[in-house]
This record gives sequence, structure tokens and C-alpha cells, in this order.
Amino acid sequence: MRAPDSDLPLQFDRIEYRAGNRSILDIGSLTISNGAPTAVIGPNGAGKTTLLRLGMGLLEPGAGRITWGRRQHAAPVRRAFLFQRPVMLMRSAAGNIDYALASVKTPRGERKRKIAELLALVGLSGFEDRPARRLSGGEQQRLALARSLARDPEILLLDEPTASLDPAAAKSVEDVLRAVANRGVKIVLSTHDLGTARRLAGDVILLHRGRIVEHSASETFFKQPKTEEARRFQAGDLLI
Repeated sequence: MRAPDSDLPLQFDRIEYRAGNRSILDIGSLTISNGAPTAVIGPNGAGKTTLLRLGMGLLEPGAGRITWGRRQHAAPVRRAFLFQRPVMLMRSAAGNIDYALASVKTPRGERKRKIAELLALVGLSGFEDRPARRLSGGEQQRLALARSLARDPEILLLDEPTASLDPAAAKSVEDVLRAVANRGVKIVLSTHDLGTARRLAGDVILLHRGRIVEHSASETFFKQPKTEEARRFQAGDLLI
């Protein structure tokens, strides 16, 4: 039986993306491989969200080539994207996950077990019948994670997953992401929170003005940054 195609490594080669006359992203070469989470950081407008959307296939580059497992134009079967403000369907928590399972043709007889498994993974066991839109912000974010994982992705791309959450809710989301990464799912997340990047990431990509300023192992990035931009960003200085 033929093994399913892999979406890893995710490779960007001489990518340009523009909005009108404005350059949003201009990167030479970037490879994202399996392993610990990758954190994409940088100031507002640096191109973080654009990079993730290109990686998911939601956007087409104006120039250059993106490949998934060395395949170009690969259908997004083995990857999932979590928006910064995910929209909850007007259903229960279980109903939101059931909808995602149905969309990937999970047999009806298996869905109840999968729903229970996913809710347990994100710390929402017992929330099956709760209206999703009445959950707290942190609970909705964890439910959105469970819904994304219903696709059984190999790569999970997350845009600011802890933005606007209080510290306790943010920690709960980080704990889930750590558990998901330990299951072998490659996580790529954008974040403004250096603490989140330090705690979760195996490697860090710093973007500034749409370009990769630095890409290195997390420990190297935080202890021995190679560029002045990285040192200033960690010190809390504005990158203009």
C-alpha cells in the first residue's frame, strides 16, 4: 500500500509577495523541517501572517516557488491553519469538531471516539454540549486547535495563537501545543510573545520589513543573537 505523501519539508525559494506596489515579503530561501516548533517573530507588518498563509497555500507568491515534500501545488490535505481569531460555528463544542471530522470524511461511527479524544487532548473533556460561542477566549482557542487537529495534519500553522489571552489561558494553549508537538506534528507559529517563543520553539525566524533577518536554533537566538536587529528586538526596542 502506498504511503501518503508528506508535506515536509516545507520549502520557500526566492519568494516575493506584493500588495499593489508594496512589498510584503521578499525571502531568498527557507526550509522548515520536522521537529520542534518553529516560531516566526517580528514587529507588526513584518510579514509573519503572510509567510504562514503562503505556507498553507492560502496565498500564491508573486514570484518564486513553494514546495511541500518537494511537491509544488500540493493539495492541503496534510496541513491545517489556525487563524488568530478563529470563528466558532453555532454548534456545541462537540458539534464543531464533528463538522471538521465530517469534512475529512471520518466515518460516522468513529466520530464520537475522536471527539472525546480531541477534547481530552485540549483539556475540554466534559464540554461536549457547551455552546462553542459561549466559551471563554482561551477555551475557544483550544477548541479551535482540536478542530484543526481533526484533519490529522502533519503541519499545523498558527497565527498568534496566544494573542489577547490572559496568562493562565495562554499557558493552557502553550501546554496543548507542547503536547501536539510531542505527537510528531510540526508546529509553525507566529507570535509577538518572546516568552512563548523561548518556551516552545526549537528554532526562531525573525522577520523585519518582509525579509528574514535571522534564523537560528532557539537557544542560539536568545543567548547569542547574530544580528543587531535580533538584539534590539529582544531588548524591546522598535524595529523601524
